[in-house]
Amino acid sequence: MRVMAQMAMVMNLDKCIGCHTCSVTCKQAWTNRTGMEYVWFNNVETRPGLGYPRTYEDQEEWQGGWVRKKNGRLELRAGGRVKKLFTIFSNPKLPSIQDYYEPWTYDYETLLNSPATDNFPVARPKSLLTGKNMQVQWSANWDDDLGGSKEHAARDVMLKGIEDKVRLEFEDTFMFYLPRICEHCLNPSCAASCPSGAIYKRAEDGIVLVDQDKCRGWRMCVSGCPYKKVYFNHKTGKAEKCTFCYPRIEVGIPTVCAETCVGRLRYIGLMLYDADAVLDAASVEDDHDLYEAQCKVFLDPNDPAVAREAEKAGIPGDWIEAAKKSPVRRLIQDYKVALPLHPEYRTMPMVWYIPPLSPVVDVIKDTGHDAEDKGNLFAAIDTLRIPVEYLANLFTAGDPEPVSDVLKKLAAMRSYMRDINLGRDPDDSIPEAVGMSGEEMYEMFRLLAIAKYEDRYVIPTAHAEQAHSLEELATDCAVDFDAAGSFYDQELLGEGSGYPTPVAVENFQMLKSRQMSDTLASPDNKSARVNLLNWDGKGSPQGLFPPKSEGED
Repeated sequence: MRVMAQMAMVMNLDKCIGCHTCSVTCKQAWTNRTGMEYVWFNNVETRPGLGYPRTYEDQEEWQGGWVRKKNGRLELRAGGRVKKLFTIFSNPKLPSIQDYYEPWTYDYETLLNSPATDNFPVARPKSLLTGKNMQVQWSANWDDDLGGSKEHAARDVMLKGIEDKVRLEFEDTFMFYLPRICEHCLNPSCAASCPSGAIYKRAEDGIVLVDQDKCRGWRMCVSGCPYKKVYFNHKTGKAEKCTFCYPRIEVGIPTVCAETCVGRLRYIGLMLYDADAVLDAASVEDDHDLYEAQCKVFLDPNDPAVAREAEKAGIPGDWIEAAKKSPVRRLIQDYKVALPLHPEYRTMPMVWYIPPLSPVVDVIKDTGHDAEDKGNLFAAIDTLRIPVEYLANLFTAGDPEPVSDVLKKLAAMRSYMRDINLGRDPDDSIPEAVGMSGEEMYEMFRLLAIAKYEDRYVIPTAHAEQAHSLEELATDCAVDFDAAGSFYDQELLGEGSGYPTPVAVENFQMLKSRQMSDTLASPDNKSARVNLLNWDGKGSPQGLFPPKSEGED
């Protein structure tokens, strides 16, 4: 048993209102730079729908994730080293800009500065890539609230085999929101796909990152990721992806998307797992067994033997305590109401979801029966407006039984808590019907419904005493640093990428205007205020040299 720690997230889909606050704040924090206009590390998809990029779940087309060979071993669906070598200069399995969307802005100058005319001026959409007028036909949010369902939803890969149970007329269809970030998998296929070895999984917390120094822009990682959460920055020529906001995690605060979530549906915590068991779990023969196989990889930090092995592995004591209190562990291991997204990709994802139950109440109300009664709720699970089979295609590789078990627990919780809230004696037969005690069901209700900030986010801080060992590792890095300790070799990242943002807020504000502009600091821009510590090296900033005296050569 080799114990390792992994930061993980659980999202309660019953509480997502599709406001996209998480997407916007993530966009502003991480992807508002040149070359990243089309990139969304976090996006919220309406289901049914094609997702972002379009039909990313069709692995027959995009060749992402792993497949199990007849001998029981795993191989990348896109092929091994030999195939990658032959296609390294021409990777055919990449989403095009049409599969993402061509980013655009609007011609606001015409709208604002138009002279008085008989016709009302309009702001036409203009491409951020070409600068030309364009017609908007697709975006990261095109399916929002089933807006494009009449035209596109029938192509949803998850509807395969259950078309007879789904009607796409607006008055009869179902809809729920699915927020997505990088899964930070235990068995990441993006890392295995990278010829440069640029994508790596941090040993201390399992966060998957891209080494911008090593990245050579082969884009094999984009193909290899079945969730299509690795993006190519065409300005810098490097791959970029969700970082799980690791600078925030290291100081004990949640990711930007979790911090700003209006519905408070995200939970972040630490999981302990057996690294030696990951490969065997990802290699089980039947796709339906992958969910249970991954659950068995997780370890119980309350077990003294596990705690001892974790200490031997160098996991700090406060991290072990955080794993014991982790809301993610409780939802996955104790209550078993969270499920992984597409376990059939065999990447062992670490962002899990609690499937939505909300529409069942509406179904029962329409019949004129008590919508909170246990018997009615259990009976209605099989007639949900959201077909259980659709949820199973998303979360359990098509096996409806685990999904039904989760929905029954959520339904039992509603019925059990209604008696308590109305002042009745609690009926312990309700939790017993789903294999839980009354106390466990009450604690699950508190965590899902009214948990406080410190209960939803149990994030241990990084240990400063490890800094010296990190410095030793940094000596092997090929990146050049200047005397101030910042990057000075922009050939690695491209001149438009800017310098890494320093910790000081003053420096951040000083760099902000430069990093968000494509113009160079030069004497032609008289109004530009240049700080020599952050000068591009292009042109001659005003004030760099003293002015010539009259008559001087």
